[in-house]
Amino acid sequence: MKAKALLGTWIGLLFCVFAESKEIALTFDDAPLPGSSLMSGEEKTHRIIQGLQGQQVDDALFFVTTGNIQDEQGAQRIKAYTRAGFHLGHHSHRHMSLNKSSSSDYLQDFDQSHSILQGYNNVLKLHRFPFLHYGETKEKRDQIKIGLEEYEYQIGYVTVDNFDWYLNSKLLEAVNNKQTINYDNLKKVYVDTIWRSIEFYDQIATQYLKKEVKHVLLLHENELAALFIGDLVAHIKSKGWKIISPSKAFTDPVLAKYHTSLNFNKQGRVAALAHFEGAEKALLRSEMENTQYLDDLLKRNDVFK
Repeated sequence: MKAKALLGTWIGLLFCVFAESKEIALTFDDAPLPGSSLMSGEEKTHRIIQGLQGQQVDDALFFVTTGNIQDEQGAQRIKAYTRAGFHLGHHSHRHMSLNKSSSSDYLQDFDQSHSILQGYNNVLKLHRFPFLHYGETKEKRDQIKIGLEEYEYQIGYVTVDNFDWYLNSKLLEAVNNKQTINYDNLKKVYVDTIWRSIEFYDQIATQYLKKEVKHVLLLHENELAALFIGDLVAHIKSKGWKIISPSKAFTDPVLAKYHTSLNFNKQGRVAALAHFEGAEKALLRSEMENTQYLDDLLKRNDVFK
């Protein structure tokens, strides 16, 4: 009887652990980004797929900038993601900033990208604003919201922002300058900064929204993802988090409720809602989103020589 009782206790504890696992979905912007002197575009796509599958990630979402599809190779890279079972989202055609363009120009660009995406499978009707620029005025945000609704699109928001794009630019700069690169230390910096960003925005959700939310991680379809996405996913899992499908993440009842009165969208949906609840902007931006901080971090870790 004691053995059965003990077994029941352990089962109950395990159930609680799994029931309370924090959840996060993986999304990649700007696909298909061009190749570089480090690796071709085709190799990059192959390595990202391989890294995700190696960690048993069943679904991820690639937000396509259709203007980046410049030839059949680019088209095949996008199709490779869908053949692997992943999904596509809408990230404009020319990667325009809505804060620097008119609503009519932006929606014209949106329509062009929407038409191109009709030629691909596994497309979700989710639009992610380039630069996370939702429009600098409420009037413009209202106009775009109506425009997206006419196409039956929802906003593909993020909850965890980070500067993976900046770290990637420093990597490519080092490659082009023929510097020596310590890839083990680079991996540590990449994984650690993104993980700390996840913790930062999760803490904001807990503090200001008083809820456990389904997070959406913003990454880019770049060389760092190709090199280290498997390591990043393994680290996230080691912290007790669960990787979920983007489709599931975007059903979060707290985060899915968008209104155009939200005027601080650059840091993602959690920060936008926290600001709406009264949080100061300065408290809603992680130190990992500071180029000087990242330069110092790369230097301290002897990544480039």
